[in-house]
Amino acid sequence: MISIRSLAGACLSAFAALSAAAVPASAQSYPTRTITMIVPFAAGGPTDVISRIVTANMAPTLGQSIVIENVVGAGGTTATTRAARAANDGYTLVTGHMGTHAASVPLYPKLAYHPEKDFEPIALLAGTPILILARKDFPPKDLKEFVAYVKANAEKINAAHAGIGSVSHVSCELLNSILGVKPVGVPFNGTGPAMNALVAGQVDYMCDQIVNAVPQINAGTIKAYAIATPERNPSLPNVPTTAEAGLPDFQAQAWNAIFAPKGTSPAIIATLNAAVIKALDDETVRKRLLELGSVIPAPANRTPEALATLVKSEIAKWTPVLKPAS
Repeated sequence: MISIRSLAGACLSAFAALSAAAVPASAQSYPTRTITMIVPFAAGGPTDVISRIVTANMAPTLGQSIVIENVVGAGGTTATTRAARAANDGYTLVTGHMGTHAASVPLYPKLAYHPEKDFEPIALLAGTPILILARKDFPPKDLKEFVAYVKANAEKINAAHAGIGSVSHVSCELLNSILGVKPVGVPFNGTGPAMNALVAGQVDYMCDQIVNAVPQINAGTIKAYAIATPERNPSLPNVPTTAEAGLPDFQAQAWNAIFAPKGTSPAIIATLNAAVIKALDDETVRKRLLELGSVIPAPANRTPEALATLVKSEIAKWTPVLKPAS
């Protein structure tokens, strides 16, 4: 006679076999060739730098190379559209952020993709606090003077950003709305070129992610008035928070995360998520990200489900802020 325990074991084995059979062979063997990671901005910007640090560690785990492809234009939406339309086989991914996967919704009424409907979230890579920056010879000495100067000279000064919908654009839109000013916006194809213009003194100020700014601040080629987070950042201990400097309403932190086209196999998503988690726990990766001022996500915030929740909440946060600007 077959015991209940034996029968149950047989059923579980059969279920496991059926489940395995239901997973496409391509998912079981994934990856078997080079993966392309689309970065929606020029090389050298925060999204590019973070992508390269993390994917360099993911590649050995996956046993395949990951090639970074920088595709610029339209605040990152050109590249993100391309990623949304790519084959959902796990070989074309995109590093998105709060611009491409949240602010783009209110800014682009004819957006060719939807951040929630057209992508499978994989994992959050890093948080990146926002700084208020200016060329090194910009007259104001601190944030209080900056606020007064910008209000008095808004029509004469300009603010650089990495394109409509980029983090640097939406962050400054929030800052400018708080200050009640409309300076001349100067778009660039990525944060790297925008930062180069600030260093060269061709533009007056910008709001940018800390990753891109730390080397320049430490070199004295630009100045930082404040960081828009509740706490100071260890990589810039002398830069006050916006609350400390007298502008508590301006709070902003960007984020970067990996997404795959909608319909990508759950097995492939799980494989990629595990590779990201392993990379974020690697001491070399952590040291590099922390040196740049990044905030490494806590374990609870590294799941695809947590990233999906973040995208939904960020769309809800930025839509009322940016809708008038669109």
